[in-house]
Amino acid sequence: MFDWLSDSHVTTTVTMWIGALGTLAIYSILYKENPAYRLAEHIFIGAAAGYGIFITWSETLKPAWWDQITKGNWYWVFALIAGAMFYFIYSKRYVWISRIIFGTLMGLIAGGAFKAFVGVNVDRISASFKPIAGKGLNAVEIANNLLFIVVLLAVMAYFFFSFEHKTPLRRAPAQLGRWCLMFAFGAMFGFTVMARMSLLIGRIYFLLHDWLHIAR
Repeated sequence: MFDWLSDSHVTTTVTMWIGALGTLAIYSILYKENPAYRLAEHIFIGAAAGYGIFITWSETLKPAWWDQITKGNWYWVFALIAGAMFYFIYSKRYVWISRIIFGTLMGLIAGGAFKAFVGVNVDRISASFKPIAGKGLNAVEIANNLLFIVVLLAVMAYFFFSFEHKTPLRRAPAQLGRWCLMFAFGAMFGFTVMARMSLLIGRIYFLLHDWLHIAR
């Protein structure tokens, strides 16, 4: 019945049409809310959820848990018991069981996050000590290091809330730090917009080049 699926050309054509129609349906939200957009949205979310379940089983649960049990490591059964404890959150009587595993998991995550935070930020703190004089430094490097130090101290002054920023000596660095933060957040937002524009250009190129064959 589905012998036509064995033809790679037909499969490619069908896949391309599904991708094109799905793209147009998703972008139809730019006009207004409509059934085509809602249908494409639900299909995408359902496909993503199904793919996530498949990836979770094939790349995590099966190799790290099920294969371990089948190899004779019976103690991995306790992982199933620990996982089942999460579902007691739906029981009013035994909700305390889920709190045990939630507390244990949150503790492990907090410990790992703290370790990662220290490992990353200690290196960043060490790297923030920039030389402004010495052999081997040219004028550009010295100016760049001075600018880095000024921006760093200004931003730290902005977040220093132990004293009110009333006097000009305290208010001026804080205001400079605020402007530096605004420039940084603006650059981050601009990068996000450019990334979204890159995705849009990719979809337009797909529609015009791969689907309609009117662009080269």
